[in-house]
Amino acid sequence: MLLINILMCFIMMRISMSLPKKLLADFDEVLKDRGYQSRSKGIRDALQDYIVRYQWMNAMEGERIGIVTIIYDHHYTGVMENLAEIQHSFRNEINTSMHIHMTDKYCMEIVVVNGDIAEIRELTERIMRLKGVEHVKLTSTAKGEDFHEPGHSHDHGHHHHH
Repeated sequence: MLLINILMCFIMMRISMSLPKKLLADFDEVLKDRGYQSRSKGIRDALQDYIVRYQWMNAMEGERIGIVTIIYDHHYTGVMENLAEIQHSFRNEINTSMHIHMTDKYCMEIVVVNGDIAEIRELTERIMRLKGVEHVKLTSTAKGEDFHEPGHSHDHGHHHHH
């Protein structure tokens, strides 16, 4: 079985895809800056990175605290209403959000989330699927009680009163 998996890595499949002109131009610019000789190699590496990040996000479990950053085109019909609706349905996981007007076209929403990672992941993926949303990124860490740096247990002088 392992041999078959190893061999599968070397079988190349040819695909055809449509991309917005600007996305391709930006991608080519990044490839040039990074010294890539081949667009195909760049796309393979980008896909691999996307898969690894998804698998890493999927492997997380338990209580987490984090930030979901969303960039969207506020002229896109219904996107603001859809974002609000999703955020309302995850109000138990959302602590607060901040809205930033980036340009005439784009807005950024920064949402502070706190709760079970399965719910936070569902929130993030529902936002990613919205038309008009250009970019979504979840950054999270273990909650305070679970967060211990190895060999880092000395008193910092802050005392929490409960």
